[in-house]
Amino acid sequence: MARKRGQRIHGWINLDKPSGISSAKAVAIVRRVFDAAKAGHGGTLDPLASGVLPIALGEATKTVSFAMSQQKSYEFELAWGVETSTDDSEGVVTRQSNHRPDAAAINSALAYYQGQIDQVPPLYSAVKIKGKRAYSLARNAKNGVPSVTLAARQVHIESFRLLSSNATHAQFFVVCGKGTFIRALARDIGRDLHTAAHVTALRRLSVGQFHANYAISLDFLKTLTHSAAALEHLHPVLSALDDIPALPISGNEANKLRNGQTLPVISATARDRFQALLTGVTAIAIEGNCPVALVVIKSGRVCPVRVLNI
Repeated sequence: MARKRGQRIHGWINLDKPSGISSAKAVAIVRRVFDAAKAGHGGTLDPLASGVLPIALGEATKTVSFAMSQQKSYEFELAWGVETSTDDSEGVVTRQSNHRPDAAAINSALAYYQGQIDQVPPLYSAVKIKGKRAYSLARNAKNGVPSVTLAARQVHIESFRLLSSNATHAQFFVVCGKGTFIRALARDIGRDLHTAAHVTALRRLSVGQFHANYAISLDFLKTLTHSAAALEHLHPVLSALDDIPALPISGNEANKLRNGQTLPVISATARDRFQALLTGVTAIAIEGNCPVALVVIKSGRVCPVRVLNI
């Protein structure tokens, strides 16, 4: 007998992931609750972390890359005096320091973490090195000494504020862009302050339009398994696309895009409609209130990038 593939359910769940489980496990649970054919998430959270994990169902999975590229905010706690192999409390101790910075020194150091900065990702991360995940290479290192080196890359820090501090711990609030590792921020701020540090608690407060204040807990969601009440917590596919331009189209144009055809924009009327879209900028084509396709303008034509079969 063929395996049941699940229901065609499309949209987003704003999940409040608890600490102690992986993002993949959370996705599997949500998929089971909705009996959904497809599911994915918009930005991994470490098992240690809790907070907003947007989960895409059905055709919303085609917009995951846009959710992951949106601005995120976090609160986190670090412990002074110890650096670990994973830059959090799950790793082994790799360095120690008796120095403890005061609030004035911390705030002074934070001034350098604004705008575009260079950041070396944690060795235990999903960054790929020659096709392999960094954490896999680190775990398989001989004698426990990793031989791989991760290159620095630019990330954007919108805001980095100290919330509280004492002789053992400090708490921070961060607003940052895609690809920023909070564990690396803790590691680097410790080094800049001539001490050592690692993350002991981490909570994601927002991903784009998804906020913790309106997120649903996993425990509550599990009580709604296979019930119509679960659908009340499903957000539209467009929820993750608020930051990209919308392109209203007609029914005939929608049919063409769904069939992989392009739309001409060479007429005077078309130029007026599409003038807000620059060549190469991704937009969402919408028929009425229904998203049809992610599109770009190339060589004077509107080209479908990802068609949404809703």
